[in-house]
Amino acid sequence: MTIERGLDLPAVGERQSLREQVAQALRAALITGEMRPGVVYSAPVLAQQFGVSATPVREAMLDLAKEGLVEAVRNKGFRVTELSDRDLDELTEIRRLIEVPTVSRLADAGRAADFQRLRPVAEEIVSAAERADLLAYVDADLRFHLELLALAGNAHLVSVVKDLRTRARLYGLARLPGRTLTDSAREHLDLLEALERGDAEAVGHIMGQHIQHVRGIWAHPASP
Repeated sequence: MTIERGLDLPAVGERQSLREQVAQALRAALITGEMRPGVVYSAPVLAQQFGVSATPVREAMLDLAKEGLVEAVRNKGFRVTELSDRDLDELTEIRRLIEVPTVSRLADAGRAADFQRLRPVAEEIVSAAERADLLAYVDADLRFHLELLALAGNAHLVSVVKDLRTRARLYGLARLPGRTLTDSAREHLDLLEALERGDAEAVGHIMGQHIQHVRGIWAHPASP
């Protein structure tokens, strides 16, 4: 069993609850690959690195466990959940089944104002990709997709997709070539343009390509 090493974790302050801050910092460590799949992390050791008591760290780790990001290891701590290629393929398939038809049905030139409101978020995604700010990228990307899906008026659908995206979190973004991440980011702008034109066929194509694109480059960051 692999045991944790020291992590380069940010300090936590007072504006949010310690539990929320620690959970956010741990999610960031997962995104950047600082915390690795299969490794066991103990709350007391992490607490020492954060400079806080073990209680908010345990609480934060339990929150991550509910999201499927880590799993409890009896008397040892929490292990980062490993996802196989099959797991990722299945989660990607579900996302395609839900998101492609849902977003395609939104295509309507008469709703251009709704889509325009999402343009600043799409541009934020591109900007984050260009400066290799992975945390800002992931945050803006999540907001874009959930706000877009919310236009369909089905809150339960949005909740399901949010959970799918959380469970399909992928590691090693820090190793992605900048151009690869930027190309993926620009697909958000292409999607908005097709939605504003009312071109449902183009929307479906872009959306399906985008989901598969993300699946491929994030699951295999070392691939060309």
